[in-house]
Amino acid sequence: MVRVKRGNIARKRRKKILSIASGYRGAHSILFRVANQQVMKALRYAYVGRKQKKRTFRKIWITRINSASKLNGLTYSRLIHLLKKSNIDLNRKMLSQIAVLDSTTFKSLIHIN
Repeated sequence: MVRVKRGNIARKRRKKILSIASGYRGAHSILFRVANQQVMKALRYAYVGRKQKKRTFRKIWITRINSASKLNGLTYSRLIHLLKKSNIDLNRKMLSQIAVLDSTTFKSLIHIN
């Protein structure tokens, strides 16, 4: 049977992991076994973080809309209800941008209802 030489495949795989782990502290960026564990953990955290990012931004937008609407004498839920009732289709991101950057337009949106 012919001997199979793997060449540089294993080295490439290890270098790839160590290059991802560069910047980690201590042995986590130098030793392959430890670095591999940390890279796998970091990739899991990154995956979960991409899902959580959407939730946290929506929370921030709702908080901004709520505080701006309370300044104008409405609660968040009443405001959303009135906007839906009057067929104003603005998502929460745009509403929060309007509330933060252009308060007069936000006031006029509330008083249309």
